[in-house]
Amino acid sequence: MKKKETTGSLMLFVTAMIWGSAFLAQQSGMEHIGPFTMQAIRYTLAGLALLPFIAICDKMGKFTKKPVTHEEKKFQYGSGAVCGVLLCAASILQQYGLLYTSVGKSGFITALYIVLVPLIGLLFGRKTDVFTWIYAVIAVVGLYILSVSGAVSVNVGDLLTLGCAVIFALHILKIDSVSGRLDGVRLSCTQFFVCAALSAVGMVLLERPVWSDILAGWFPIVYAGVLSSGAGYTLQILAQKDTDPVVASLLMSMESVFAMLAGWVLLGQALSPREMLGCGLVFAGIILAQL
Repeated sequence: MKKKETTGSLMLFVTAMIWGSAFLAQQSGMEHIGPFTMQAIRYTLAGLALLPFIAICDKMGKFTKKPVTHEEKKFQYGSGAVCGVLLCAASILQQYGLLYTSVGKSGFITALYIVLVPLIGLLFGRKTDVFTWIYAVIAVVGLYILSVSGAVSVNVGDLLTLGCAVIFALHILKIDSVSGRLDGVRLSCTQFFVCAALSAVGMVLLERPVWSDILAGWFPIVYAGVLSSGAGYTLQILAQKDTDPVVASLLMSMESVFAMLAGWVLLGQALSPREMLGCGLVFAGIILAQL
């Protein structure tokens, strides 16, 4: 494996760790405020957290793909806007899906972007070799064993979450198509502010946030905004520049495993043999894909 590919894979592995460990914070924050309010605040914080970083790197001349011409700026911020719309739609569908389905099923259905990425990629002429398909299926089986228990049924929450998985797959493919041609940090910052603005509209129209409720959940909200969103999604964009989108989706699906492990370490929620088997299969699919 080339050095850049290895670095990209490690960055996505860290991204999955961040998202998995922050899942508890996101759940905690939602106990105080609604989904649109949560998104509006967390993505505003994520965008604000990147602004000083961009300013410092610009001053040091670290960004080689900084947009200069009108066409470059149009492409840079247009791509960020599209990513922001996709991110907002996927996140909201996931949040509302959780009102009707379990956390485990939501995690499994969302992670179906593992197989949706190569399927949708076929429509755009992107082929995936048969071995990667096999490894993706192994990981999906592992996620099912890890996340879903009892009788299988489909409700409106499952369908909303499936829509979320489709849009996340489009988000991954969109980032793959543009990440090597523009500044990834600016792309990330733009998508955060677009997502925050769209969420703010929903917050004003559908929710009545109370300042005391926001203050009551300030720590998980800040944690989800700065770490899960600001650091996690930015690492995703930077890493996808040198990583195949199907392999990237496999690595990012590890967030379900890390969420389970975080519950074990932080909350003392012991893993059952079934859950351990599921984790093992996910690991196996990802390691095989890397090899």
